[in-house]
Amino acid sequence: MTTGMTAVVAGASGFVGTALIAALEADGYEVRRIGRTGAVTWDDPASIRRAVEGADLVVNLAGKSVNCRYTEANRDEILRSRVATTRSLSEAIGGVANPPRVWMNASTATIYRHETERPNREQGGILGSGFSVDVARAWEREFFAGDLPGTRRVALRMAIVLGDGPATNTLFRLARIGLGGPQYDGWWFPHRRYRGIGVEPTGEARASGHPTHGHQRFSWIHLDDAIGAIRFLRDRDDLAGPVNLASPNPVDNASLMRSLRSAVGAPIGLPARRWMLEPAMLVLRTEPELVLKSRWVVPGVLADAGYRFEFDDLDDALADLSGRSARMPG
Repeated sequence: MTTGMTAVVAGASGFVGTALIAALEADGYEVRRIGRTGAVTWDDPASIRRAVEGADLVVNLAGKSVNCRYTEANRDEILRSRVATTRSLSEAIGGVANPPRVWMNASTATIYRHETERPNREQGGILGSGFSVDVARAWEREFFAGDLPGTRRVALRMAIVLGDGPATNTLFRLARIGLGGPQYDGWWFPHRRYRGIGVEPTGEARASGHPTHGHQRFSWIHLDDAIGAIRFLRDRDDLAGPVNLASPNPVDNASLMRSLRSAVGAPIGLPARRWMLEPAMLVLRTEPELVLKSRWVVPGVLADAGYRFEFDDLDDALADLSGRSARMPG
């Protein structure tokens, strides 16, 4: 049965996009996809305008994965892919007679500073500096630029989404290979991978550590709640602007790694200092920032609006994901 509603999903190939399309189709939407290939592509502005014309909902998840080493080429592409796709959608929505009612654009909870003092809500949250933050600022600046009077805009400041995705898989790998203890920041050879980027780069030119002693905060959200929050925001015409997609119960790094060890059945996990993490993350082709930055983010807008989380406890979330993985064929 069809409801006659249309959704446009950009960047649908990732694990969040795949789950979102399945959820929207279950809700009765006809889903139009925008990507690098297919009927609607980023290099065809006319096809993007046709896709968004008359749509009820647009969700943009496009952007190069940050699960990589921050080489010069990757840094540039992480920024470009987010800003350029957002600009393309903005131009398309601004150029049609019947614009979508609501447009949600991915953002990131990493926009907030390395935080050890208090949780960041949308209202009063303190933004950070450096590469990841500069990318997020430019992303949201492009998203909210210009006048789109017929379209409500929501920036999805996602914490680390727990599911069959790169961040979760990297964390599970660390636990399985014996590095499932707390991670400690500290000295490492100076590098410039985390320096700012864009027209007004922020932060230090070279990376510096934070003496958090394994108590850096870890903000997360289960995939089911990420999809649930998008559905919730879709249906609430009174909600707009930045929205934190994060569990109300972030944990510290030591608690995270203890929960991961339990989920994978690892009896012990060695604590890992920066000098151990750097070569391990190089082998995994990702960045230590995943576990060393203190992300302390809570869902102010969602909580105030009455969203009820299906998974607000990390142990329950990891047990659910571990059970799903065990049930998968092959």
